[in-house]
Amino acid sequence: MSEPISRDEVAKVAELAMLELTDDELDTFTTQLAAVLTHATDVEALDVADVAPTNHPYPLVNVFRPDVADTTDRRDALLEAGPEVEDHMFRVPPVLGEQP
Repeated sequence: MSEPISRDEVAKVAELAMLELTDDELDTFTTQLAAVLTHATDVEALDVADVAPTNHPYPLVNVFRPDVADTTDRRDALLEAGPEVEDHMFRVPPVLGEQP
């Protein structure tokens, strides 16, 4: 069986991706990509005719709480937790050269 990908093909893909690879990197990536492609071929050869299609291997349930509107006004409690408040808003130091 021939190699699943050649060094020249890896070099071409690197060129298309505008990557500059050294000779050592080309050798390393050729070996790594060949291993990935060989594994993909092994997976492709599996008989999955009796396996039901699924989008996840485990049954999932919604673990989030219901999204219920809350009319409680927590603004005052939240503002009390802040370091400094002015006009019912948090006061923060100026940023980006703004003058206070």
